[in-house]
Amino acid sequence: MKKKTLFNALSYLSKIAETEAQIDSIAILRTLTESIEEEANDSKSDGFPLPNEAVSDNAFTVYSDGACRGNPGPGAWASMGQDLTGKVIFEKSGVDVNSTNNRMELDGAYYALEALFQHFDEEGIEDQQLVYLYSDSKYVVDGILKWAPGWKRRGWKKADGKQPENVDRWKRLESIVQGRNVMFYWVRGHAGHPQNERCDLLANQALDESGF
Repeated sequence: MKKKTLFNALSYLSKIAETEAQIDSIAILRTLTESIEEEANDSKSDGFPLPNEAVSDNAFTVYSDGACRGNPGPGAWASMGQDLTGKVIFEKSGVDVNSTNNRMELDGAYYALEALFQHFDEEGIEDQQLVYLYSDSKYVVDGILKWAPGWKRRGWKKADGKQPENVDRWKRLESIVQGRNVMFYWVRGHAGHPQNERCDLLANQALDESGF
C-alpha cells in the first residue's frame, strides 16, 4: 500500500475515532507509518529505484553499458550493482584504446557480474542467489540467451562453421554465468532508465578522462 493511501486512511480514522484508546492507537500507527517511510527512503537513498520484478523476486541487480568513439576506436564499458535493499554496492568502468561497441557491451556485462560475485564471496552470499542483469544491448541479451548455447554445442562455431565475432568475450561471459542463477533483461537505451543512464555516463566519463 502506498504511503499516501495509508496516511489518508489514518486521517479518516482520526476523524471518526470516539475513544481515547482509539485516538492513541491511530497515533501509534501514524508513527509506525512514518518510520517505514524513512526506512524505505534510506534503502534507496542512492536515487536508483529497483525494477519491480527485482523487488518481487528478491533479486540482486546489475546494470551494464558500453560506448565506443569510432567503432572501431577507443571504447569504454561501465557497470553498477545494487543489493536487495537498493543500495549501490559498486560502480566500475574501464577503457580499451582500440575496440568496438559490441565488445564494450560484452565487457560491461562480464565485469558487472564479476564484481557482484566478488561481493557475494566477501559477504558470504550463496552462489544461487537470483541475479538480474540489465543491458541496453540486444546483441548481448539475445546472444547469451539465444545464440551462445548453439555456438557452444558446436565447439564455438556458428551454423555455417565460422567462428562468432568476439568469441573470446562470449566464452568469458558464458563461463561466468555457469552454475549461477542469472537472468538477462534488455532495456531501451537513452529512454530514462536511471541505472542505464548512469552506466552510460560512467562509460563516457571514462573516455573523457582518458583523453578520448
